[in-house]
Amino acid sequence: MEPQRIVTFLPSATELIYSLGAEDRLFGVTHECNYPSGAKTKPRVISSVFDPASMSSKQIDDKICQLMSEGKEIYNLNKENLLSAKPDLIISQNICEVCSAHTEHVNMAVEMLEKKPEVYTMDPHDVSEILTSIKDISKIIGKEKEGNELIDSLSKRLEFVKSKTFEEKPKVVAIEWVDPFFTSGHWIPEMIETAGGENLISTEKMPSRKMKLEEIKEANPDIIVMMPCGFDVKRTVNEYKKVLAGNPEWNELKAVKENNVYAVDANSYFSKPSLRTITGIEVLASIFHPDVFGDLQLPEDSFMKIN
Repeated sequence: MEPQRIVTFLPSATELIYSLGAEDRLFGVTHECNYPSGAKTKPRVISSVFDPASMSSKQIDDKICQLMSEGKEIYNLNKENLLSAKPDLIISQNICEVCSAHTEHVNMAVEMLEKKPEVYTMDPHDVSEILTSIKDISKIIGKEKEGNELIDSLSKRLEFVKSKTFEEKPKVVAIEWVDPFFTSGHWIPEMIETAGGENLISTEKMPSRKMKLEEIKEANPDIIVMMPCGFDVKRTVNEYKKVLAGNPEWNELKAVKENNVYAVDANSYFSKPSLRTITGIEVLASIFHPDVFGDLQLPEDSFMKIN
């Protein structure tokens, strides 16, 4: 039987449930589920133990390291909202314990619930696996037709970008965290290559990791894309100005000297394995090859050049 009461533990699953037209069956989401706007009205079953909104990337990193070293949780489960939700399906993730509630929280949730729900865990590491998770979830909730239409539409947009050939591909470093520096892993290297760039430093399907400024210097990229996890363009630019703009070593980098540093809306199009990942590829294509992709219709505030 199709699940009638769904709880999601990550924003990209919430977004997908709305895209499939099954939001009336959504009875619990996380504190980060703010897209589409209707998701803000759903009961929160997950919240963060601290408020990162007003913190710098250094403060956020320090706080997470402190909590993890003390063996404390980064996320709280709202028991009352979870019990009220009475889910027969929980959609969770197994990609990153820092980004969203993780396996541990699912186990705690299942233990609390008298009637045990089905659990679907999203664990995509590349674009095809993101599309597979859309297919799986749409099948589980009985929205296979809608799911196939969605995949078809996303695949066509993907094929359009892939169909272009380039004589030269810019060398690209994508940065997932500013202080300390982290590479952008998982699906990001593939997004860069698909958009007509040559990905440097990070490895396809591998998690993000800390890196030193020396690595960026050695890689000598033509373009640097700043995409701090969960940040939008405005917040990324502010963080950049505070942390990097006055760093003489940073300012010696070729991409910085040539004014080829970009901030993207990571929270919407890059940090999460969602259907908007395809928009992220279109954003990168427009940055790398504006002459070819200048006509792509992109959402407002999806990226900007940092001068």
